[in-house]
Parts: sequence; C-alpha cells; structure tokens
Amino acid sequence: MSAPKKIAIIGSGNWGSAIGKIIGKNAANLDQFETQVNMWVFEEMVDGRKLTEIINTDHENVKYLPGHKLPENIVAIPDVVEACMSADIHVWVLPHQFVRGVCQKLKGNIKPDAVALSLIKGLDESQAGVDLISNVINQELGVEVNVLMGANLAKEVANGHFCETTIGCRNEACGQMLKEMVQADYFRVVVVEDATTVEICGALKNIVATGAGFVDGLGMGDNTKAAVIRLGLMEMVKFTETFYQGSQTSTFLESCGIADLVTTCYGGRNRRVAEAFVTSGKTIDELEQEMLNGQKIQGPPTAKEVYHLLKDKKCEDQFPLFVAIYKICYEGMPVKDFIGCLKNHPEHM
Repeated sequence: MSAPKKIAIIGSGNWGSAIGKIIGKNAANLDQFETQVNMWVFEEMVDGRKLTEIINTDHENVKYLPGHKLPENIVAIPDVVEACMSADIHVWVLPHQFVRGVCQKLKGNIKPDAVALSLIKGLDESQAGVDLISNVINQELGVEVNVLMGANLAKEVANGHFCETTIGCRNEACGQMLKEMVQADYFRVVVVEDATTVEICGALKNIVATGAGFVDGLGMGDNTKAAVIRLGLMEMVKFTETFYQGSQTSTFLESCGIADLVTTCYGGRNRRVAEAFVTSGKTIDELEQEMLNGQKIQGPPTAKEVYHLLKDKKCEDQFPLFVAIYKICYEGMPVKDFIGCLKNHPEHM
C-alpha cells in the first residue's frame, strides 16, 4: 500500500476555505491521505490578530468565510513554500492574476512528482499570448495539472447545500484519487477526460456573468438575461472549437458548463459587481473594494485577455458578446449599447 498523500491548499479566500472544509474532513477520515492539510494563507491583520493565528486557534476564516468552522486538521501557513514543499497534491484556488508570482516562489521547492488540481477560473496573458492557467502551472513547475470547475458558489458549498462539480483529468487513477479527496454527500463529483474544455468553461462563464450583471443593472428581466446566457454559451462553444480543437461538446452539459454558467449569471460575484457598475457609476476596482472584502472578480480581466487574443487573430466579429463586455469595462462603451449587441448577434455561429 502506498504512503498517504499529503495535501496543500494554495489560497484561502471564500472558495478555498469552502473546499477546505471538505478536503480537511476527507483527509481526516481516509487512510490514503495524511491527516494534516496545509493551507497557504496570505497573512493579514484582522481586528489586531494575524489571520493565520485566527484560523489555527479558532478554526474559522473570519474574513473570507465567516460563520463556518474549518476542520481542526487544516493548518494555516503564511509561507507558500513551507505550506507546499512536502505536499503530494497541490490544490490551487486563488485569483488567476497571482499564479505566476506564486509559481516563481515554488519553483525548485516542491516534490517533482507532485500533482496539482486547479480550481482557478481565468486565463493567463503574457508576452507569449493567452494560455490556460493549467498550462502555466505545468510549464513553470513541471507538475501534472488537473482542473475542477462547476456550479459551486462558495457559501452554498460551505452551507452543505447539494451541488455538482466536474474534474477534468486525463489519468483515470489520478482522477479517482482527486474525486475521493473532494467529494462529499452534498458535493457530487463527475470526472471527465476533456480537461481543456472543463477549464475553458470555468474561465469564459465569468465574462458572460458580467453581461448578465449589465442586464440587471439596466433593469431588464429574465428574458433578456436568458438571451445573454444562450448567446454567451454559443460564444463559449465557438471559442473552444476555434482555439482548442479536439474539445467535446458534451462537456458543456456537465456542471462545469451550462450549470456553472446559469449559477454565475444569477448568483455570482461577477454578476453583482457588474450590476453595481451600471447603477453606481463607480469603477470595477472601486466596487471590488467596497463589495468583496479584498476579493477579486475574474470576468472583466478575462474579457480583456480574450479580446486581445481575438484581436490578434482578427476574429472579433465572431464574438460580439465577449467584445462588447470588454469594451464596456475598459473602453467606455455605454452599457445601454449592450442590448444592441444582443439584437444584432448572428443567428448561427
């Protein structure tokens, strides 16, 4: 029998803490995992106390997931190298803007045969172009990277409300191990091989949710939002077929696809901030600071990354919804013009 696998969670926002509740419980109860789970926590002061101290003493992330107890075997560590150096499984769950910086710290300081599971929803943009976050982690650290995406609003997962999620993993044995690490009686996990489409769905749905928030801010109803969801899904499928050939359309029917899209367009932070963007006249940065308690939204920056790729490939006209959302967020396009984009969207793509 192989030695128990040690788990490290990289990130401690509301989603990292919510999934940490499940992982911690499973690690404590299953022989195949070491009981202690390290969680890298970006150190900050909360009411005069270090956040790591609060988590390790009170077993609660009072800033990002207040009111929910974390398992006592979750150990908060402020140094990412210390948290990860002995781990066999790295669970990545932090804003995609910070991935490269964290990779630089971990390079040469982790087990070469470690396996990663990315819960990060976004794309990476560098001088080399736009790439999947999983590819960035793989290229920087040389580890196998799998992905988990689904209709998983963090607070609902933390509350134990039933939901589904999708793991994209090309290795059957590894996929089963990761499933056992994160599944719960209220958290149903389906493993598929089409990891690329799983990850793309997780990134692009936040752009569409931003558009859904615009609709709410304009005072439109569910019919209009349904149009945004349908047209957004069409562009998600088109984008995947255009830039990642070999993807399977059936993956869009998993939790990572249409289910996550609908959930985010009705209940996610991207929708909420986009609605306030319309009604308040404030910038995205201002609203993040006011509404999200230090967290970030991924829709606008992902729209920017996608737009740069579309512009480089000279195919902006094939993705009018994505382009309009980018221009509203970054180029001052009036939000009211968004509805015109919907009216003139191609019937077939």
